[in-house]
Amino acid sequence: MSELTTDRLLLRHWRTSDLAPWAAMNADAEVRAYFPDVLTPERSDASVARFQADLDRRGWGWWALEVRATGAFIGFTGLDPVEEDMPFTGVEAGWRLARPAWGHGYATEAARAVLDFGFARLGLPEILAVTAAANVRSQAVMRRLGMTHDPADDFDDPGVPDGPLRRSVVYRLPAPSAHR
Repeated sequence: MSELTTDRLLLRHWRTSDLAPWAAMNADAEVRAYFPDVLTPERSDASVARFQADLDRRGWGWWALEVRATGAFIGFTGLDPVEEDMPFTGVEAGWRLARPAWGHGYATEAARAVLDFGFARLGLPEILAVTAAANVRSQAVMRRLGMTHDPADDFDDPGVPDGPLRRSVVYRLPAPSAHR
């Protein structure tokens, strides 16, 4: 299993000690503002089991995110194949951080490590990022990563009920020419 490190962060396997802070994050309405609902502890734990199974099977996926200096769990980041019911295919980068970790550049730093891994180690031709059209904070991270948005790619997420969160945007980043 690949663990990734940056100057400040460790992207690693999930631990039992991550379950409570992950559940707290997923119960936080502000953290989940661009998702249809908050998660129960049971649904949150089930997501960790899926994430860890993917890491065990593939060696990549959604990694737990830890601050190296303190060992504090602050969320997750990683790569995952786009869901089959989406109107496009590819591999998606994503992140979700606990509110105390917001505003420190952690999402951008972790996502850069994930993009580097996806291009250099997996040989991906392109990496996508998807979010609700209203989620301007995540879109700012996507732009900082050099990703671009084409409004022609915008879509209504089939996994989200009708309402203001259904409209989604896709950002794309092609592989650097050195990795093609």
